Amino acid sequence: MIVGVPKEIKDHESRVGITPAGVRALTEAGHKVLVQTGAGDLSAFPDDDYQSAGAEIVGTAFDTWRLADMVVKVKEPTEKEYGFFRDGLTLFTYLHLAPLPALTDALMNKGVTGIAYETVRDAAGTLPLLTPMSEVAGRLSVQMGAAYLQKEHGGRGVLLGGVPGTLPGSVVILGGGIVGTNAAKMALGLGARVTMIDLNLNRLREIDDIFSGRVLTLASNSYNIAKAAEEADLLVGGVLIPGHAAPKLVTAAMVKNMKKGAVIVDVAIDQGGCIETAHPTTHSDPSYVVDGVVHYCVTNMPAAVPNTSTLALTNATFPYVLRIASQGAEQAIRSNPGLAEGVNTYKQNLTYAAVAESQSRDWKPVAELL
Repeated sequence: MIVGVPKEIKDHESRVGITPAGVRALTEAGHKVLVQTGAGDLSAFPDDDYQSAGAEIVGTAFDTWRLADMVVKVKEPTEKEYGFFRDGLTLFTYLHLAPLPALTDALMNKGVTGIAYETVRDAAGTLPLLTPMSEVAGRLSVQMGAAYLQKEHGGRGVLLGGVPGTLPGSVVILGGGIVGTNAAKMALGLGARVTMIDLNLNRLREIDDIFSGRVLTLASNSYNIAKAAEEADLLVGGVLIPGHAAPKLVTAAMVKNMKKGAVIVDVAIDQGGCIETAHPTTHSDPSYVVDGVVHYCVTNMPAAVPNTSTLALTNATFPYVLRIASQGAEQAIRSNPGLAEGVNTYKQNLTYAAVAESQSRDWKPVAELL
C-alpha cells in the first residue's frame, strides 16, 4: 500500500500523522510511504529523518494525497483539502464530524472511507486513539487556564496554588473521564481546590478513591453545575459522548453569574463544546471574553506541545495504520470490530449512528455495506 502523510494546515497544527519510526516499520513490511516536505518539522522530525527511515519526500500536498491509497493525518481536513478527496481513498485521522456537516458531505460525496480516531474502540470498549490526546488536553487545560488567570490575559489575577495566608484558586471540572482525571492531577499538583462533576456516581466513587478524597465530587445536575460555576476561578469542560455533539451543560446565564475574570477552558470544543457561550478558537487567536469571563476554546490544544503529542498519538494509532496497510481497509475493518467502529463514512454512506443523530441524517452500519 502507498501511505501518504501530508503536512497539517489547520492553524498552528504542528503534529504529524506518522513518525520516522513508523515509516521504518511500514517500509520494512513492504509498503511505500510518501511524506510531504516539512510535515514533521514542528514536531522535531525533519525530512532527513524520514528519508533515512525509508520515506519518499514529496513536494506538495496535492501529490501526497493524489498518489496515496491511504492518507494518515492528525486533524480533520480543512475546506482547502476537500478537493483532494476521491473515490476509494482511505482517510485515517481525527474527524469529529458531529459539528461539521460540510466535511461529512465532502467525504460522502467523494466516496472516501473515513476512519475516525475518536470512534475506534478496543476490546474493552474504550477509545484508545482518543485517550492519549485527552491526556494531553486535560493536563494542558489547567496549564493554559492558570496562564489565562493572569491579569495580562484578562484573568482575575489568581494564582491557582495560592501562598500561605491566601486561599488557593478553585478549579471546577465537568466530566470525570480521561480529560477530567488528567486536569485534576495538574490542578492538585498546583495546589488548587478541585471539584469534579459527573453523571456517573460510580465514576465519582472511583475519583474519590484515586485522589484519596482530595477532589470534591458532585453529582451532575443544573443546580450543582450553576453553584460550582459561580465559585470557580477556572472551569474545565471535559465532557465527551463519543461521536455526538457535546451537551451544553453550562448555560449563558450560568456564565453571566461567574466571577469576572474567571477562565473557561472548553476541551469539548472539538465536539461542539459543553459551554453555551463557547465557540472554536485557534492558537493564533485563542481566547475571547463573554460577560467578563475569559474563554479559551482552541480545537487542537495538543498542538501546543507537538513533540509529546505526536509521540503519544502515534504510539496508539500506528498498530492500526500497519493493520490497514497490510490487510487493506476492507479486510482490516471486517477482521477488527473495534476498527469498524471507527468507520464514519464508506461508499458514499454515513456509517456512524451518533454523527447521523447529531446531523439528522440517515445512516447504514458499515457491516451491511462491506
